[in-house]
Amino acid sequence: MGKSKGGAPGKGKKEGPASSGKVDKLKPATSIKVRHILCEKHSKVMEAMQKLKEERMRFDRVAELYSEDKAKAGGSLGWMTRGSMVGTFQDAAFALQPSTCDAPVFTDPPVKTNFGYHIIMVEGRK
Repeated sequence: MGKSKGGAPGKGKKEGPASSGKVDKLKPATSIKVRHILCEKHSKVMEAMQKLKEERMRFDRVAELYSEDKAKAGGSLGWMTRGSMVGTFQDAAFALQPSTCDAPVFTDPPVKTNFGYHIIMVEGRK
């Protein structure tokens, strides 16, 4: 029997629901540079989500307007290590592709924790 021309299994592109043609497989990371928008009320976080999705506002600007967190200045939490964040927040954050404030990839729907509702974006991984 001849060799298959399909290549090795598992070497192809993985396309996820938010894929833009890039390989969605993330390299393992122990820390991420993360930003978030935290709102206590669901209605307020949905307003922030609308600004990001429909009006295409910068993530840091929406954070300044809507976030109720101490990191309100652009929503930056800086570099965070695995194990230093609340479970559902951490799981969602480590699953995100890195992006920029002017073209953010963020959690949709927002992530619910005991602190409130978060829209999360990641700027870097290491």
